[in-house]
Amino acid sequence: MRSLCCLVFVIVCALPAFAQRKYNKREHKPLQIYMVNVPGGKFDMGDDTSMVDRRPAHTVRLGNFAVSAYEVTQRQWRAVMDNNPSSYDCDDCPVNNVSYDDVLEFISRLNKALGTQYRLPTEAEWEYAARGGQLERIHNVNDPHYYGKQLSGRQLPQTIAWFQRNADDHIHRVGVKQPNELGLYDMSGNVEEWCSDFYSETYYTSKPVANPKGPTGGLSHVVRGGSYFSEPSELSVTRRAAFLPNTRSVTLGFRLAADLPKAGVHKVCDEK
Repeated sequence: MRSLCCLVFVIVCALPAFAQRKYNKREHKPLQIYMVNVPGGKFDMGDDTSMVDRRPAHTVRLGNFAVSAYEVTQRQWRAVMDNNPSSYDCDDCPVNNVSYDDVLEFISRLNKALGTQYRLPTEAEWEYAARGGQLERIHNVNDPHYYGKQLSGRQLPQTIAWFQRNADDHIHRVGVKQPNELGLYDMSGNVEEWCSDFYSETYYTSKPVANPKGPTGGLSHVVRGGSYFSEPSELSVTRRAAFLPNTRSVTLGFRLAADLPKAGVHKVCDEK
């Protein structure tokens, strides 16, 4: 009887988390695109203890948006583009070897075919979502496994990421590792992800506040998250990198984002 009571207690405690993820996660059925609604809020973006382009940490406010639970896969890419540029052939692995320009072409064709309004996330949206949004956990910086950088969802990189020490030099199926608090997978590791913003090393010094979208121009675009080739320190949610828009790399992929109506219902997706 005592064991049964304990089991019931555990289930009851877990219900809010399950309900939250089920409520927020929606599927666009033609290509099995799973979008997670991310309630907006404010957070401290950046890291005062790290590289110069992540400083200063500053408060950012975001509205509601949606982001795909998984990185765009090779199967999805092939269905839209009729090719597969990836270095490692695997339908359910993230597509890689795609440039920023390639990604914009994919999104344009996808939206035209499905009547949707997908886009790339801004880097502020990406970091906020990777942190878990308003559900972000506080990690123990004294833990010997804590690398001084925030990971997406867990302290131990091997539980949430495919990276240099466990990936065997190739990408892996999406959604195998543990998700973060929002139910987002592979925000740290597997492939780095293009964001919509132009890159500037000094952009944070202007301390942009409300729904920042990056500089108005530039040569390169922001890339976020680590890859299967990354060391643990490169898996931080605050890590910023930059590539020219025509760059193709075995470490580069992306995930989708979308605006949410003010009512909070995601028009481009059907509820799962």
